[in-house]
Amino acid sequence: MALSKKQKAEEIRMILDELFPEVGIPLQHKDAYTLLVAVLLSAQCTDERVNKVTPALFKLADKPKTMSLLELEQIQEIIRPCGLSTNKAKAIKSLSEILQNQYKGQVPRDIDILETLPGVGHKTASVVMCQAFGVPAFPVDTHIHRLAWRWGLSSGKNVVQTENDLKKLFPKESWNKLHLQMIYFGRKFCPARGHKKEECPICSLFGRKGI
Repeated sequence: MALSKKQKAEEIRMILDELFPEVGIPLQHKDAYTLLVAVLLSAQCTDERVNKVTPALFKLADKPKTMSLLELEQIQEIIRPCGLSTNKAKAIKSLSEILQNQYKGQVPRDIDILETLPGVGHKTASVVMCQAFGVPAFPVDTHIHRLAWRWGLSSGKNVVQTENDLKKLFPKESWNKLHLQMIYFGRKFCPARGHKKEECPICSLFGRKGI
């Protein structure tokens, strides 16, 4: 008898727990603010590249106050390897000014406020909520979106729908760890290109036909 979507999700969660029992946050940071900046920089850029750039940036400024005092050009020059450096530098400087002036230099523990900050979308805000503050969230990027579709857990046409589908299938207490497990799994076993279904520990069992 075919498994229900909920049963399939539980089987997948068990596989992920076995393969990745412990998962660390791939972006180097030391607090909510540095995580926020690092996640912002990771848009259309690899975590590996971000981790090469942020030490120099955070050596210069690792608090909203010091970052807001930097010249825009200083920020842009350091983060240039991450791509989209003009927009990202403006966002980093602007959100730092807002945090300093309106929130006493602290990152608010409120996803709705975070999403109002320059350059901070729902996914970035969700990462900060779950990884900096431990609040259950399920950040969905294009990689998790791809895996959820391949595994038949969501037919979502966008990341918002996929996020809603995954939240319904998995226990709330597993979300924060699970989104990282899926990221690591995707990198190792289920890449966008060169994917071999028969060699993938999950797609070989639950993958859609034709992938």
